[in-house]
Amino acid sequence: MEEAEHLRHSYDIKQIYAKRKETIERVFADAKEKHGMRWTNLRGLKKLSMQAMLTFAAMNLKKLATWTWQAA
Repeated sequence: MEEAEHLRHSYDIKQIYAKRKETIERVFADAKEKHGMRWTNLRGLKKLSMQAMLTFAAMNLKKLATWTWQAA
């Protein structure tokens, strides 16, 4: 634990954590706000996993379409 705490405060790791807010956390926030992942009517791990996979697949397709469109 001490080593992990020490590494967390190093300069390089602080830069990684700063980028995390802009990338990883933003994806989950968009999923909650724009793609209906805040609440669900589904029951069971299998159904919820299916919903999450479809949601993130759709988000990845949107991102891919944006990259493709900008490159052209």
